[in-house]
Amino acid sequence: MIALNPTVQDAMLQAVADAIDAGSPSPGLIRIYDGTAPDPPGADVTTQTLLAELTCSLPCGTVADGTLTLSPIAEEGNAPATGTAGWARIVDGAGAWVADLDVGTTGSGAAIELNAVEIYQGGIVRITQATLSAV
Repeated sequence: MIALNPTVQDAMLQAVADAIDAGSPSPGLIRIYDGTAPDPPGADVTTQTLLAELTCSLPCGTVADGTLTLSPIAEEGNAPATGTAGWARIVDGAGAWVADLDVGTTGSGAAIELNAVEIYQGGIVRITQATLSAV
């Protein structure tokens, strides 16, 4: 187990936020896929299908008390394919990998919470909450 000073936790998460915003002037993107995330994290997407792509705010969010809370996503994504959301990838505005995250429905406790994990082509995809925690 590792226990970090709260100031260190916040600095670590601020570095993540800065990485998401690094592709400025374009904001970061949250890409939602079916299947399981690549192993190792950050590896190329292979057989997973892109179900939605949503644009982060710029700056992407705020850090406080060991949590990076992404700002509300102003737009809703229209799904290019049908499937069950299995994971999400955050990339900066230039497309560089920042993080792979779990997804779930609202209240699930997943890093990325969606209005529904069953996604249908042409349907609306809404992120209801997105948080990354250091604890």
